[in-house]
Amino acid sequence: MIVAGLTGSIGMGKSTTAAMFRRLGCPVYDADATVHDLYKGEAVATIEAAFPGTTKNGQVDRKLLSARVLNDAVAMKLLESIVHPLVRKSEQAFLERARAEGQQVVVLDIPLLFETGGENRVDAVIVVTASPELQRERVMAREGMTEEMFSAIVAKQVPDSEKRERAHFLVHTDHGIEAAERQVADILRELIGMTGKT
Repeated sequence: MIVAGLTGSIGMGKSTTAAMFRRLGCPVYDADATVHDLYKGEAVATIEAAFPGTTKNGQVDRKLLSARVLNDAVAMKLLESIVHPLVRKSEQAFLERARAEGQQVVVLDIPLLFETGGENRVDAVIVVTASPELQRERVMAREGMTEEMFSAIVAKQVPDSEKRERAHFLVHTDHGIEAAERQVADILRELIGMTGKT
């Protein structure tokens, strides 16, 4: 089974690209969705203990937590030490299920793939990219987004240019949906080819 890592900086169109792989029948593991679930369940008590006052009604309040860790490297490391092992456990369960089902190719949708050394766990890396102008436009259109938040997020991510250099495959999302869908279909065909099966 070929395991592909899908990543891309904020606002590049990664979630839309992941949905294209799903539509073509390729199982996709969504690390962000896992974190959302953890913030409503398994991770709540540990996060409240580490960051008192960041949970409400039995779940993590993402705004309060974000305000606590955004510009604090030590706090961010602590949060990652709580969340990352739980995400990895969930990812392993997804891969085991996919192998048991006889899947040829699966995609791990991991926003911070390079930042967390995730490229060492996959057979190929797919980077979703777009122009810096379009990226900024998409991100600033998000509700509650500020210049400060955008700058802090971008500063934490490996630059897009470096991601593109380290990728096996690129999906350009600034040429419209149909062009991106063609790129995804081509990539999936190549990945299936890597399995030696047709």
